[in-house]
Amino acid sequence: MVLGMTIETFTRLHVVISLVGIGSGLVAVFAMLGERRREGWTTLFLGSTVLTSVTGFGFPFDRLLPSHKVGILSLAVLTLALVGRYVTHFRGSWRWIYIVSCVIALYLNVFVLVAQLFQKVPALATMAPTQSEPPFQVAQLVVLALFVWLGVLAVKRARP
Repeated sequence: MVLGMTIETFTRLHVVISLVGIGSGLVAVFAMLGERRREGWTTLFLGSTVLTSVTGFGFPFDRLLPSHKVGILSLAVLTLALVGRYVTHFRGSWRWIYIVSCVIALYLNVFVLVAQLFQKVPALATMAPTQSEPPFQVAQLVVLALFVWLGVLAVKRARP
C-alpha cells in the first residue's frame, strides 16, 4: 500500500497526473511559441509536473533508480521555472531560464512516457525489449530533437 492506496490505484493516479502534465505542458509550451501565456494551463502544467515527480518517489524501491534521477532532475528544473515565474516575474534572463526550464520539464515527462510505452505496449516491447535497441534510441532521439527545436523557437520568440 502507498498512502493508504493499493499500488495499482497509486500507479493509476501517478499516470493520470503525468498525462495531465504532458497535455497541459504541450498547451503551455505551444502558447509560448505564439508569445502568449496561458496562465491556467501553465499553472496546471507546473503543478501536475511537480506532483508527477514527487509521486514517482512514492513507489516502493530499495535503491536509487534511473526514474528517481529523472525525478530529481525534473524537480531541479521545475524549481528554476517556479523561481522565474513567481519570484523574479520573468525579469531579465529569468524569462529564457523559465522557458527553457518548462521545455526541459515537459521533455523529461515525454521521455519517461516513451520509455513506459516501450515497456508496456507489446509491439514496442518486442522491438526494443531492453530499451537499448535502435527503435527505442531513434524514438528518444526524435523526441529530444523536437524539444530542442521547440525550446530554441520559444526562446527566440520570447518578448523582453
